[in-house]
Amino acid sequence: MVNGYVARQAVTAALTANAIRPLPGFRLGVPAFAAGWLTSELAPHVLAATAADTTGHLMRGRRDPLGLALAGINLAGLGYLIGQSRRAVQVAEDALTEALGADYVEQLDQAPSPADLAIPWSRVVNPFMFGRARKRAGVQVHRNVPFAPYGKRGMLDIYTSTNTPESGAPVLLQVHGGAWMISKKEEQGLALMEHLAAKGWVCVAVNYRLAPRDPWPAQIVDVKQAIAWIKEHIADYGGDPDYIAITGGSAGGHLTALAALTANDPAYQPGFEDADTSVQVAVPHYGVYDFAGASGLRNVELMRDHFLAKRIVQQPYDAVPEVYEAASPILRVTPDSPDFFVLHGRNDTLVGVEQARQLVARLRETSKRTVVYVELPHAQHAFDVFPSIRSQHIVRAIDRYLHWHWNSWRRERTPSSPS
Repeated sequence: MVNGYVARQAVTAALTANAIRPLPGFRLGVPAFAAGWLTSELAPHVLAATAADTTGHLMRGRRDPLGLALAGINLAGLGYLIGQSRRAVQVAEDALTEALGADYVEQLDQAPSPADLAIPWSRVVNPFMFGRARKRAGVQVHRNVPFAPYGKRGMLDIYTSTNTPESGAPVLLQVHGGAWMISKKEEQGLALMEHLAAKGWVCVAVNYRLAPRDPWPAQIVDVKQAIAWIKEHIADYGGDPDYIAITGGSAGGHLTALAALTANDPAYQPGFEDADTSVQVAVPHYGVYDFAGASGLRNVELMRDHFLAKRIVQQPYDAVPEVYEAASPILRVTPDSPDFFVLHGRNDTLVGVEQARQLVARLRETSKRTVVYVELPHAQHAFDVFPSIRSQHIVRAIDRYLHWHWNSWRRERTPSSPS
């Protein structure tokens, strides 16, 4: 009979192996994600638990060879995952330098200090204490501000802080993910919003109507209505209505990219066709960028036919191909597309990294604006949902990018004075 210590180490070994090399195939994507996501982002905690379990086993005078061998393998594997998470700072910095130039830091308010590039262990140790971190940073949240007549799904939250100016602050719009079917504004993007709000940004987290009750395109319509609301009302909270950055992950990444690429499209603005829904920059995370299967990827076609068609669009692709094509960011890129900072994990089993690569390729071929692409080694889907080593490095990289963008945008708007 297998004892408890061996069983625990065997389970940890399976989770660690899947985090390093996820189970392949479309049908195994969800279980591979569920098993690998937390193991990857909480690798320091799992390593500490494994070490404590092994220490307790030895202190009880036991020497189970199989269990100890598995524990050794687990500690090595988890250490490897931690090392891959720590690489995120250099991967992101290399991407920023490649796309923006080595001198991009000269356009920041101040160059990143060693502390900015170090691991914030105090935040990583207990990654779920958002409220306490928000209070320490002086961030306040204006909850449930209505922007559309849909009850809770038509509400947004606004994050400001003691550092928010009375006017002219840059604005970040956060769009939650959840397969267009679940989740809400209070659950995602918190670390990024709290970080930027503490630096004086006005951050807005938005709800939107969910499928299957409200099929596509209700979701993108609501995001655009939120953009229109921000442009009309955000000055009341100190924000600059002329500068909006938009971000989100997964389904939120899709909506982020699509909103950025379809500014003022009347087809997605019923009843507010004349409203300005343009944004200045998009930062999508691990998004779905191909609804139609235009990429030719088999996993995209399977998602389209077995999930999108049944639950989100609620019509088969063959019946309304134009709906799927219009909803595909990779087919909506133009020379006038805004700046993009695209992030994706190489181990993503829910939305394959190939979609991000194709979006970035099309942007770089067509758009006149900058395109930054960060492909994170051994990162699963949803790597940024709570503070981890990797996600904290990425929050700071996005901070550097957005401040570079904000400063560049202001400089472009200010005419040079004559000599």
